[in-house]
Amino acid sequence: MGKRVLVIEDDPSAARLVEYALEKEGYKVDVAVNGVEGLRKVQEEEPDLIILDVMLPGLDGFEVCHRMRADPGTAHVPILMLSAKAHATDRFTGLKVGADRYLAKPADPAEILACVKSLLTEKGAAARTP
Repeated sequence: MGKRVLVIEDDPSAARLVEYALEKEGYKVDVAVNGVEGLRKVQEEEPDLIILDVMLPGLDGFEVCHRMRADPGTAHVPILMLSAKAHATDRFTGLKVGADRYLAKPADPAEILACVKSLLTEKGAAARTP
């Protein structure tokens, strides 16, 4: 069974693009359209990785990331932030609140896939390290 990826993205076009690229590579993908729904799905679905937009209705991606890192049940899940907010300060904030990687939109699907594979490999290696 493929790894589970939760995409938290309010733009349907962007979500479909990421979902298509991931499913084509064998990942099981679920989508949440806002931060509150994303946090709920993280608890229910227990994804192996999250792709998180920053500009979301309700809770923004920075707050979602911060809450996930503060919760022992979700703190270990790799987070790839994917956002149109591409300034250095945005990247810094994303990494500061706990994102593992930060890509600016529009990102090439191959670059997204490379980050996903890298993060899942790192997670697997960390889990095997005593």
